[in-house]
Amino acid sequence: MYQSDSPKSVQKPLPTMYDLPSEYPEELGLPDEFHDFQPQLLRETCKLPNHDDIFIGTDLNIYYDSRHTQWHKRPDWFLVLGVPKAKQQEDLRWSYVIWQEGVSPFLVVELLSPGTEDEDLGRAPRRIAQGFVYSS
Repeated sequence: MYQSDSPKSVQKPLPTMYDLPSEYPEELGLPDEFHDFQPQLLRETCKLPNHDDIFIGTDLNIYYDSRHTQWHKRPDWFLVLGVPKAKQQEDLRWSYVIWQEGVSPFLVVELLSPGTEDEDLGRAPRRIAQGFVYSS
């Protein structure tokens, strides 16, 4: 039996939060007062004393598919169990990259906005601006 040494495929490393966009300045829908207060209330409600392994993200991109590394969602608020929050400024997350963190969010909250309610509920397609499809 003859076994050939076929060339091994060279796999590019997956991008990290430093390589992926964290925001789009052209994105529609600026936060209103409700969208400022509600995430604060959720954060205070879900805060557990003596637990450093809970991460809460507000209006932060979640990159979720390592086969399509630019695909992301940007929920208003999310909770991840088993992931420590940053203790120093240089450890703050620019985005939440599931293949880098190894843990998917446990709870995701999308707050409805009067201007984007149909898109938020899936009744209308997401708006497209400057080549980006905006989805929360």
